[in-house]
Amino acid sequence: MIILVGGMLAATIPAITHAATPSFDVEAATRAYLDLLQGPARTKSDAYFEGGYWLPLWSTLVSSLIYLPLLFTGVSQRLRTYAERKTKRRWLVPAVYALPFVALTTLLNLPWMIYEGFVREKQYGLMNQTFASWTVDAAKAFGIGLIINALLFMLVFWVIRHFRRSWWLIGTGVAAVVVMLGALIAPVFIAPLFNKYTELPAGAVRDRIVAIAVANHIPAGHIYVSDASRQTKRISANVSGVGPTIHITLNDNLLERTAPEEVVAVMGHEMGHYVLNHIWTLILSFTLVFLAMFFVVSRLAPALIVRNPQWGVRDVADPAATPLLLLLAGLCGLVLTPVLNSITRHNEVEADVFGLDAAREPDGFAKVAMRLSEYRKISPGPVEEMLFFDHPSGENRVRRSMQWKKDHVTGATVVMPGPIAGK
Repeated sequence: MIILVGGMLAATIPAITHAATPSFDVEAATRAYLDLLQGPARTKSDAYFEGGYWLPLWSTLVSSLIYLPLLFTGVSQRLRTYAERKTKRRWLVPAVYALPFVALTTLLNLPWMIYEGFVREKQYGLMNQTFASWTVDAAKAFGIGLIINALLFMLVFWVIRHFRRSWWLIGTGVAAVVVMLGALIAPVFIAPLFNKYTELPAGAVRDRIVAIAVANHIPAGHIYVSDASRQTKRISANVSGVGPTIHITLNDNLLERTAPEEVVAVMGHEMGHYVLNHIWTLILSFTLVFLAMFFVVSRLAPALIVRNPQWGVRDVADPAATPLLLLLAGLCGLVLTPVLNSITRHNEVEADVFGLDAAREPDGFAKVAMRLSEYRKISPGPVEEMLFFDHPSGENRVRRSMQWKKDHVTGATVVMPGPIAGK
């Protein structure tokens, strides 16, 4: 039986037990949610997400059109020579090289950055910023990137210079350490540069989030809300950081655009990432991907340098080789995109399952899955989902929620949810 509750979801669900409700129709319940996305709204959602399938390819092409001319025109060689004139310390040369290199490539890539990061988001109604405000954030990101890249260039070329045969192996370990440091530092020192973080006010929602956190041994002394609505319409939350920098954070869109049961459902999912140690499994998985990527680059780059003396690149330890190394790494990353998506998607499925058990809000999670359809295709084919989705599709998430409801809610009934638009 389908129940319409005032055009909206019911505020509560029946008591949770381990007894199934055999008469509950999972497919009918799933279809009730999927039918919320019809007509122009579904066409727009599909168009946005399917357009994103091509973005990694176009980004790689744009990078190629930047990096190759820097090699063939000798610009990279001249930047290296400039860096060597500025400092006699060999270990510091890559850092000095990085400053004009990052500035130049950012400038050349700026039209694509504006289209991908601002114009396209504005076109599909997801961007809340003005271009001026977006530019300020982009300038901050550039400044941070300039410093980080200078340090990374210095570190990477030190490794290549000192471990000529095995730099790809040592470099993989260094990359893993850098990722861990980023996870440790970013929530405290970088994220606040782009958004304001305030404590979630006391109330029923906070009480439920704290209860779930305490039950799963997650530090819940602070629960933060970010003012993401000044930038985007997207809803999100996360448990970020490592060790002493662990943060429970939800953005204000989640609070303002969803019902309390949806907020709790999302936070249950995010806490699943923490409890299941996904940050560590992701670091390990991505380290293996880095290993394959660095190995390929270490084999191709020296051969290409030898065959192209006109580049003026001495060897793979020369900072002037940077455009070539980045181009090869980008091509490897493009090829490995489905692998990276599958790794992330597997963790997201595990967090979905955990969140349903922890929050016990199957209809809340299903409703959130439908809200995410604003920018995620709701019903892809199996191969399409495997190749292009780094999260489970909305249809699979809704069906999983309804199956959980059948398996755990005594007397479960199919709810006819209200429209997702308007919040």
